[in-house]
Amino acid sequence: MTSAADVLRGAMPPARRFWPGAASGFLSEASAVALLAVSAWLIVRASEQPPVMYLSAAVVGVRLFALSRASFRYLERLAGHDAALRQLASTRTDLVRRLVPLAPDGLGRTGRGSVLGALVDDVDELQNLPLRVVQPLMSSAAVALGAVVLVAFVSWPAALTLLGCLVVAGAVATLWGWAAGSRAEGTIAPLRGRLAGALVDHLGSLEVLQACGAEARSRDRIRALDADLRRAAVRRAGAQAGTSALVSLAAGAASIVAVLAAAPALTTGELAAPAFAVAVLVPMAVFEVFAAVPLAASSWRQVHAAARRIALALPADLPDGLVDEASTPATDAAPSLGDGIRLHGVAARWPGSSSASLRDVRFEVRPGERVLVVGSSGAGKTTLAHVLVRFLEIEGTYELGGTAVGELDPDDVRRVVGLCEQHPMLFDEDIRQNLLFAHDTATDAELEAALERVGLGPWLRERGGLDARVGERGALVSGGQAQRIALARALLHGFPVLVLDEPTAGVDPEASDALLRDLLGAVGDDQAVVLISHVTVPDELVDRVVRLEHGALAG
Repeated sequence: MTSAADVLRGAMPPARRFWPGAASGFLSEASAVALLAVSAWLIVRASEQPPVMYLSAAVVGVRLFALSRASFRYLERLAGHDAALRQLASTRTDLVRRLVPLAPDGLGRTGRGSVLGALVDDVDELQNLPLRVVQPLMSSAAVALGAVVLVAFVSWPAALTLLGCLVVAGAVATLWGWAAGSRAEGTIAPLRGRLAGALVDHLGSLEVLQACGAEARSRDRIRALDADLRRAAVRRAGAQAGTSALVSLAAGAASIVAVLAAAPALTTGELAAPAFAVAVLVPMAVFEVFAAVPLAASSWRQVHAAARRIALALPADLPDGLVDEASTPATDAAPSLGDGIRLHGVAARWPGSSSASLRDVRFEVRPGERVLVVGSSGAGKTTLAHVLVRFLEIEGTYELGGTAVGELDPDDVRRVVGLCEQHPMLFDEDIRQNLLFAHDTATDAELEAALERVGLGPWLRERGGLDARVGERGALVSGGQAQRIALARALLHGFPVLVLDEPTAGVDPEASDALLRDLLGAVGDDQAVVLISHVTVPDELVDRVVRLEHGALAG
């Protein structure tokens, strides 16, 4: 099973992209400490009114470190965010690639909000690993160690007190952050996922909720989840504020202790006044840099929680029953249909099911043939459709053009066998975009011709052409129009075998025959059609009828 450590390793940019940002961050923070050290020395030394020549180097140093601090900070942001965002895109792409073999049949028991949260919020959180955890820790640790060494050259007692204060402040602030905010930080990512799931369920089922009088309860659930998330965010912010306060107190204490530690050397003349100022004031700059350490610990807890959630959404092994998309290399070429498709002794089951939905199925479809598959609900018709397009793994023999499909890449099989689902997916775009992804080089004339073939020509002109929008999930079109648009997409793609799964679902009985006539009439004579239906289909529309009963062919 995928672990959180695997996810975190994948979230780190490669060294060649990470190190420029990390080095710039170190130089920026080192410049800040050096700026305060040189400024302190310059102010005190200038009060002694030496010749200007003794101050010129310090004046140049102040200008140099002031400019370098800002310049390196800009370079750190530029290089660091570029590396993190590039890796973020790679991580999200990899996550989608890992989820593709699970879709659509392997995600049935997965909460849509959990997957959405993993794809959006949790993956976004991973960019904080290089930006707010690794890079600040490396820079702060190196600068703090360098500052202790610098102060040691001036006053070793002050250096020891600075080192002690840093250790104490780091331990206390980190422990405080863990005690006060770790629980909140660990629950924010799951709460976001649950809230996203509740919103998706509410908006996607709004009509049903209103019809059943459950819409108010659904809204109350969303409010409760939102309140829980808000409380967790407030607790996390409070813990971070407390951490910052502790670091500020430690910075003041470090300066006071440095005064006490270095004062004896100043009174005896062993330590010059400008050096004394450096020993006393450098801790303030060091703690400004060191403040990133406890905040990095807080960010780490959030990033780790997000990584765990992503790991849960990425099973290392495919559930039983699904096709392994990586089992054969893709050729990006459609195999030959040959003499058609043939199933012999095929059995299949849905992921998570202990019993087969198809058993010992023998089924053939020749090029240009129209085959009607009928049966009651639960007979295995949709299972057969998903077997034909290689969503589900099989036992037995399934040949395409005489070649076993196990030897073909599943995507290559889908270049030959296309599926128009019972509830076709329409995107919240215009009609043109809903057709173009099936054939991205098609012209507007070709798109309009495809819609004309499926009987949507007059409707298209009434809607104002290809720029008309269909709404989210096709909310602005009827069920029959959605089926026709889906068939137009399939025609544009040119599948040699087309599987129509319950195309009249959601269509009035009076209009179902007309829809079927238009759909089958639009298909070319050389294209095979597997029509799955639980309603009566006119005999003249199909060549033969196959009946499924309890997962097996009848008769």
